[in-house]
Amino acid sequence: METIARFGTAEQKERWLVPLLEGKIRSCFAMTEPDVASSDATNVSIDIQKEGGDYVINGRKWWCTGAGSLHTKIMILMGKTDPMNPNIHKQQSMLLVPMDTPGIRLVRPLTVFGDDDAPKGHLEIAFENVRVPQTSILWGEGKGFEIAQRRLGPGRIHHCMRAIGQAERALSLMCARAESRVAFGKPLAKRDSVLDTIARCRADIDGMRHLVRQAAQLMDTKGNTDHQTRQLLSIVKALVPVTVQQIADHAMQIHGAAGLCSDTPLATIFTSARLLRLADGPDEVHWRKAGQLELQYQRESRLRDLGLYTPARDATEPFFRYTTDSISVDSAAAIAQFEDLMGTSACRQYKPSTGC
Repeated sequence: METIARFGTAEQKERWLVPLLEGKIRSCFAMTEPDVASSDATNVSIDIQKEGGDYVINGRKWWCTGAGSLHTKIMILMGKTDPMNPNIHKQQSMLLVPMDTPGIRLVRPLTVFGDDDAPKGHLEIAFENVRVPQTSILWGEGKGFEIAQRRLGPGRIHHCMRAIGQAERALSLMCARAESRVAFGKPLAKRDSVLDTIARCRADIDGMRHLVRQAAQLMDTKGNTDHQTRQLLSIVKALVPVTVQQIADHAMQIHGAAGLCSDTPLATIFTSARLLRLADGPDEVHWRKAGQLELQYQRESRLRDLGLYTPARDATEPFFRYTTDSISVDSAAAIAQFEDLMGTSACRQYKPSTGC
């Protein structure tokens, strides 16, 4: 919805955004492709050709979340309209593609740890001469990469917000289980290791919530393109899913075998957090971007030149002594006395038969 709201024309908003906001229809996003490393958006290569007043789409997408729902009526698709453009960030465009357009073939629902996430699912889709009018383009040709960067920021923080709610649910279940189960003579909640885990999970959740709130505030006040906003969005997207995955894992461990089955939501929380470490970009991409932005910030920091002390390394350099210098008579006597004392002590401790 946000993509159409920000980049759609008045006609596109009227046709698609209004029913989306009213909850009458659903949408999906087609970006990831099975044959390229889609974590680098410049690799997206599904073919989009102009023919007359239309665009003709050929290629394949997968992990299109929600595409399996019968309520999904519109897809936003990213593909290449200008593959020969020397600027690799201007080769892609985004199109609005109605789901009932001829040539869209739903190949299969993909599973996450065996779960097909019905009824919406994550679909692999083949596009076979799919034809849409040129008025379907969002913002303009060559704007696909830029739209993706602007769209993924809000999407990532929404993922993090939901994941934190799942972590709270996991911690609640963990605490209830720890107080209700007795093993080896006392409740699990009386075990120091369990108490430590519970406390650390609370600290992790509150830490994540603070960072996500800060990122949301920066988005509202400085926008998605601000240096600090971009860095914090990358940090929370990399940090939150793996932390929620760990919290779910702790809760599963305390539940024992019950934590592995569908009697609790813990297995679903675990798998969704694991999936989220790849969705909208893998952890490594976000940590890389956060590191690059940190180096850029530190180059301009007033702290950069503080605290670095390098002593003089010339004729004025102070030094302790040369190894060829003799030591004083008093120092030599003190060393001899110490060595004699240590030798006598060692003799008494380790060689009692010598008579020392």
